[in-house]
Amino acid sequence: MKAHRYLQPLVAATLLASSWPALTVAAPARPNIVLILADDIGYGDLGCYGAKRVQTPHLDRLAREGRRFTDAHTTATSCTPSRRSLLTGVYSWRQPAGSAIAPGDASLTIPPGTATLPSILKRAGYTTAVVGKWHLGLGGQGGPDWNGELKPGPLEIGFDYAFIMPATGDRVPCVYVENHRVAGLDPRDPIRVSYKERVGDEPTGRGRPELLRLKPTHGHDMTIVGGISRIGWMSGGQTARWTDEEMAGTFTKKSLAFIERNQRKPFFLYLATHDIHVPRVPHPRFKGTSQAGTRGDAIHELDATVGDLLATLDRLKLTKRTLVIFSSDNGGVNDDGYEDFDPSDHKMNGPLRGKKGTLFEGGHRVPFLARWPGRIKPGGNCAGLISLMDLPATFAALTGVALPAGAAPDSCNVLPALLGGPHGKPLRDSLVTHNGGANGPFAIRQGDWKFIPTGATNVQRPATDESAGLLFNLADDPAESKNLAAGHPSKARELGALLEKIRGQRGSTAN
Repeated sequence: MKAHRYLQPLVAATLLASSWPALTVAAPARPNIVLILADDIGYGDLGCYGAKRVQTPHLDRLAREGRRFTDAHTTATSCTPSRRSLLTGVYSWRQPAGSAIAPGDASLTIPPGTATLPSILKRAGYTTAVVGKWHLGLGGQGGPDWNGELKPGPLEIGFDYAFIMPATGDRVPCVYVENHRVAGLDPRDPIRVSYKERVGDEPTGRGRPELLRLKPTHGHDMTIVGGISRIGWMSGGQTARWTDEEMAGTFTKKSLAFIERNQRKPFFLYLATHDIHVPRVPHPRFKGTSQAGTRGDAIHELDATVGDLLATLDRLKLTKRTLVIFSSDNGGVNDDGYEDFDPSDHKMNGPLRGKKGTLFEGGHRVPFLARWPGRIKPGGNCAGLISLMDLPATFAALTGVALPAGAAPDSCNVLPALLGGPHGKPLRDSLVTHNGGANGPFAIRQGDWKFIPTGATNVQRPATDESAGLLFNLADDPAESKNLAAGHPSKARELGALLEKIRGQRGSTAN
């Protein structure tokens, strides 16, 4: 795979990752780490962030026993680029093949040898695992061989164990992958997948003759089969497919089994849940339990997963030795274009404007909770600007691993804020968010100011004049209701120039 020009210095440095010296760090500085990344959970979806029509007692427990962040962000307003920057510490738009939402048959979008969150922790002596939604591609150039070894994949970028869904529940193939192979695949029933042309007689491999064709969604044709939406075409793999209602439970069981197996040594678990993403199919025991429709029921299912995990840590007496972090891959969305809008007054993104897919705060400001009993003071709040992309540098600092030159260049060490300690300067000097490919659209944040250049607000275009772009002071106007660009043209120009400077940089942009 040829390195993109922005990625060449990073690849050159991170290909040396296999030669990093393993550091011996005192046991108290090496907590177990559980990172729970929800899918499409918005800023206002949890009780500890103001939700009233859903109940999230286990997530609220994390906030009560740990630290709640109110200015945490993803770097992108959709899943693939957000997850990629989280794992690499590099803005996804600097990297090839990962800036837009990946189809279900994409090849691996993170080059093997890249310094990643799991590879950093492996060098600190951790056993690492990913369970749940992946959506970062599998296989080499040409895409995955679903009937053979799915390499390269998570194991080639730092994970010791993987039990994943390749993309999302609405993108074929809807199968589980364990390490390098489709779980339960019957070789007599091979899988064929295409995102370009129909495969066989049944477009999804699960279907019936009566199929409802819909307009293209995310660049791919979509079908509704038996009430479940799938993008792309597939045949075969009947024995390898899951029951949608059991997906959350399956991921939970695999996660808890990993913890059980590794309870006597430092472990890192990246649990990427899927519940809230369409198609929303919560287990029957959660249906009708919320006051926010099916989406709210799915939030209850997510909270139950968190509860099972916390209970396991308690039972194994690992609670005080484990840092648990919860966040989301982007803002919330109630209507992806093919599901009825929930008419309840549950505000998925709280007081924020916008939703997933937009550059307004509702698209990328997300809940962020951190708990580590004895090290993080309970009941604390942090209003400092942080990004999920800061986790590689932060975990390196936590565990004592020195990053190679060029690795995770856009990641900031926010460990003092995570632990609730003093810090003498802003956590981040600036943060760029984007929606789409390598050319944006983009927004930039510095201090309380946020700037969206002209033409970037292609979703939810405001009624106000935007000839000078959109400029907001979030300290006074977190809902982004007042465009100040006309009254503060020098600030708009200043932030526009900073955005272009950061986009042109190849080295570190972290302060």
